[in-house]
Amino acid sequence: QVHLVESGGGLVQAGGSLRLSCAASGSIFSINVMSWHRQAPGQQRELVAIISSGGNTNYQESVKGRFTISRDNGKNTVYLQMNSLKPEDTAVYYCRFITGGYSYWGQGTQVTVSS
Repeated sequence: QVHLVESGGGLVQAGGSLRLSCAASGSIFSINVMSWHRQAPGQQRELVAIISSGGNTNYQESVKGRFTISRDNGKNTVYLQMNSLKPEDTAVYYCRFITGGYSYWGQGTQVTVSS
C-alpha cells in the first residue's frame, strides 16, 4: 500500500507561479512512475506531466515550456513547478504513483488561476 500526500495548490493571478508537491510513503519499489493529472469542472481527468524513476519526462502539449516535473527519489516526492499560469490551468491537480503493478492517487489539490 502507498499513501500520497499532496500540497501546494492555491489561488494565483494569471502569469504567476505555483509549486505542487506529492510525497509517497509505504511499499515503494525502486522502479516506478510518478505523474500529475488535472481535472477541470465538467471535464475528464487528463495527464499533465509524467516522470519515470530514471528521470525521463513527458508533458501535455499545452504546458510544455511552462511546467516542469521533477522528483526526489530519496524523499519519494514528485514536484510540479508551474510558471506562466493561465486561467485555463484552473483544475484540481492529482498526483499518481505507479509501482509494483499498482496505481495510487493523491487526494487532489485545487489550483485556481484568476484572469
